[in-house]
Amino acid sequence: MAVACPICAKPVRSSQINAHIDSGCSSFVAEPSPPQSQADGAQQKRGAADFFSVPSAKRTRVSTVTTTTVAGTKRSFDEGPGDANMGAAAPVNEAIQESAKRIRTQQRLAPLAERMRPQTLDDVYGQELVSQDGALRALLQAGNLPSLILWGGPGTGKTTIARCVARAVGGRFVELNATSSGVSECRKLFVEAASELTLTGRRTIVFCDELHRFSRAQQDVFLQPVEAGTVTLIGATTENPSFKIGAALLSRCRTLTLAPLAREAVVSILRRACDAEKVDGMRVDDDMLGYLAGFSDGDARVALNLLELTLSLPPGSTKEDVKAALTHTLIYDRSGDQHYDAISAFHKSVRGNDAHAALYYLARMLQSGEDPLFIARRMVVIASEDIGLADSTCLPLATAAYTATQQIGMPEARIPLAHVAVALSLAPKSTRAYRGLNNAMAALKEPGVAALPVPLHLRNAPTRLLREMGVAADYKYPPNYRGGRVRQEYLPVDPVD
Repeated sequence: MAVACPICAKPVRSSQINAHIDSGCSSFVAEPSPPQSQADGAQQKRGAADFFSVPSAKRTRVSTVTTTTVAGTKRSFDEGPGDANMGAAAPVNEAIQESAKRIRTQQRLAPLAERMRPQTLDDVYGQELVSQDGALRALLQAGNLPSLILWGGPGTGKTTIARCVARAVGGRFVELNATSSGVSECRKLFVEAASELTLTGRRTIVFCDELHRFSRAQQDVFLQPVEAGTVTLIGATTENPSFKIGAALLSRCRTLTLAPLAREAVVSILRRACDAEKVDGMRVDDDMLGYLAGFSDGDARVALNLLELTLSLPPGSTKEDVKAALTHTLIYDRSGDQHYDAISAFHKSVRGNDAHAALYYLARMLQSGEDPLFIARRMVVIASEDIGLADSTCLPLATAAYTATQQIGMPEARIPLAHVAVALSLAPKSTRAYRGLNNAMAALKEPGVAALPVPLHLRNAPTRLLREMGVAADYKYPPNYRGGRVRQEYLPVDPVD
């Protein structure tokens, strides 16, 4: 079936429209045959008409039929029934209906988080940059969207915002993922984007998820298209762009930070999902929504997945059953409360010389899937902060436990961790070094203290010029004195005093 080209309005078969545009609207122009009644009359008169006909007559006849087909107006009586066109359109309509059916099926089977994905920036909750006074809104209202780097944790809306921006701008939108796409695919995309920009004037918006997974050399493939304006890049990353994105690409993009969603924003997202799914308010009330939001740790995708899990439980399930199911699914509270509460209780048990409590919290953290290196690092700190000068052997012991945990891993690493936890609990305690450092840090905050000059006799004098100036001349070398001790000033002296 022929359709009108959006650029030149010429009739083109729907299956060849892309090739027609790529050829500069010079090829693949459809020339449908005239209706059956006209074709028969033309065949009868071919003998005489061919000799006396004017060459432009054929072109005029074809143009008349083409215009009727493209415009879609009603046929005149002398054009015939047009059964051929109807026969060609039937398979196309069936294909369109089948495609629409597949799309509806995919949408129905998609996870709740995907079905609830916002379609406009007005529907995005919890991100200040898309608010009416936000930075991204200002860029869109200015009408000149630059290339962007969206930096934020999982479930903060990076993909959603990119799609909403493309929909608001009206450009061609292409999604890439650095975990599955390569440089060759990117270069092919840039060629298509250049053709699109030349033929239609429409810019291509390229969304690259997990941009930090590209190496620096792979990231450089975006430099020329971004600088030339062939594409507008929207890169998404969960890692710090300063460390994971090349400086050349970073200088051509504007970095926007997406914060973890606040608890209230997650609750609003869950409430909107409940309204869309027509969830009974008695089954999932505000208290349950707040409980789910607390588990999500600012991740909207996790929150919606938890809501979907809640709705999949039997209808007669109580709130306690729901909480029990979530507790078994998420052994450790991702909101961070259990994570920090457990390590805090462990630290304070060691400080309080209670080895039994220390082992209990150690086992609880390991059983919950806590990173053993996180626990080992904390014990290295305990060895200096709480034990310190009272038993200096505890610091190398804790450091050895960290190395052992790093090298042998779980489950065997639990044994040296328990060894050191008990040793630290039973060791004498001293915080002299820790408190002394804190006092020194506090003193540096006083006006002028951090800038006091180092005493002349303590300064380094690597050159003859400095030695001739008297630098380090009055320094007294303690080993040269009885008992290795000699009186001299080491702290800087305030010239005001």
